[in-house]
Amino acid sequence: MQIPKKTIPFTKEKYEQMQQKVADLLALRVEVMERLVTAREMGDLSENGAYKYAKFELGNIGRELKKYQGLLDRGYTQERSAASRQVIDFGSVVTVQHSDNPEKNKTFTIVSKHESNPVAGLLAFSSPIGRAVMKKKIGDSVDVLTPRGTVSYLITEIN
Repeated sequence: MQIPKKTIPFTKEKYEQMQQKVADLLALRVEVMERLVTAREMGDLSENGAYKYAKFELGNIGRELKKYQGLLDRGYTQERSAASRQVIDFGSVVTVQHSDNPEKNKTFTIVSKHESNPVAGLLAFSSPIGRAVMKKKIGDSVDVLTPRGTVSYLITEIN
């Protein structure tokens, strides 16, 4: 069996969350297996709702475990370098100012697509805004092509 390459960067926090999720799912699987055994002992499996639900639940747990274990197998934690405070890179917290409305600032963290959550301010480096700001510095202006047209942003802060 070939060992998968570590190609997916994650923040330390997200990687640890996924490890905890796997541990929680493994514990839950043990509980569900116990319920399945108890339900199986009840008799007729064709009309046994508890048995059917436990089997369904085991399938869901198995799918989630496979997903998270695959991400952990191919993932690694990428720490921010000292240079990432000067130039935008993975893990940088970036504040940009909308060119049309200087009062409208956006702050987001650059992460991988597996960690991305725009509502929570986590943008993938492969997203339109992420690609536009990567390797830029404070004071640089970037143009981002959006469904509504091109939007210009000024990079005002990097943390």
